[in-house]
Amino acid sequence: MTSTAPSPTVPDRVDEPLGTVVLDGVSKWFGDQLAVDSLDLRVEPGEFLSLLGPSGCGKTTTLRMLAGFEHPDEGGIRISGNSVLGLPPYRRDVNTVFQAFALFPHLSVAENVGYGLVQKRVAKSEIRDRVVEALDLVQMRRFADRKPTMLSGGQQQRVALARAIINRPSVLLLDEPLGALDRQLREEMQVELKLLQSRLGMTFVFVTHDQEEALSMSDRVAVMREGRLEQLADAHTVYGEPASAYVAGFIGRQNFFEGTADAVGALVTAHGTVRGREAVPTGTTAKAAIRPEDVTVEAAASGPSGGEENAVHGRLAGVSHLGDTLQYLVELGDGFTLLCRRPRPGAPALEPGDAVRASWHASSVLLFHT
Repeated sequence: MTSTAPSPTVPDRVDEPLGTVVLDGVSKWFGDQLAVDSLDLRVEPGEFLSLLGPSGCGKTTTLRMLAGFEHPDEGGIRISGNSVLGLPPYRRDVNTVFQAFALFPHLSVAENVGYGLVQKRVAKSEIRDRVVEALDLVQMRRFADRKPTMLSGGQQQRVALARAIINRPSVLLLDEPLGALDRQLREEMQVELKLLQSRLGMTFVFVTHDQEEALSMSDRVAVMREGRLEQLADAHTVYGEPASAYVAGFIGRQNFFEGTADAVGALVTAHGTVRGREAVPTGTTAKAAIRPEDVTVEAAASGPSGGEENAVHGRLAGVSHLGDTLQYLVELGDGFTLLCRRPRPGAPALEPGDAVRASWHASSVLLFHT
């Protein structure tokens, strides 16, 4: 049985800068399902922070609690130093942009953007000026008189953003706002959204399940798993120094080898010996993680690797063209496939069926205890 009463340890007011977001021991239940589990998180003013994780990890529930559409069963939430527990969405200094743009089809672009100010009975002259300002920020001023049905998906997204920022909230919440766009438009909007955030200096809390999207846009990434924070760091750290095997596997692609450490600290696996950056205690079971871009592949004679560390022999199962990168799939046996990605210039000319040798440096190997 959970309580919906605010935590008595959470103050109503703390001296924090405008745009600061703090979640203090926040938990949320849906029936007997724990969606968010004792979450502690601080977002700094003007920061672009992404909540990243698979479906069901609690990221959208967290965003909805910030917005006021859900309320925590435990813990506290502060925005700009003020507790928002019990406050409805319209009384919070935030605005939310959803994947569904929810534009009024019978209103023009300008009328959609200014709708919230009209409801607040702001003077018409001020509404007009602020609508122009918001549309200029998203490069949509020349479409002011059009109806949403006359716009592309990307243009509708810009209108939704303009409508959200016109009220000048200290925090903008974005719930997978680019999810409905095609890949090329999505990538273009990622750049534009980051530039917009930089110009506004506004705090952005962005929910996504797309790793590349989070890494390319965010100042920091909060990787969530089963309602908990698995890692919180900048994109470089999350990618290059993942805190767990889960983060390593979720962010980008990894080759995982499982095994047991021998007397010299290397991992003995079914496919050979793997040595990492740091030694593993003797007898410890662990996983070795190697990024595909850290694997080199070359033609080799058939046969076993002869006990080499950080090298395996196999057969090339296929080659995929990924734009400026080639991806090689190397079959090692027992159903294990090793991925290797090399820049197209200088990539080896290999054909499916070729005998190959794949290798990597110990400095590229991360070891995680299991």
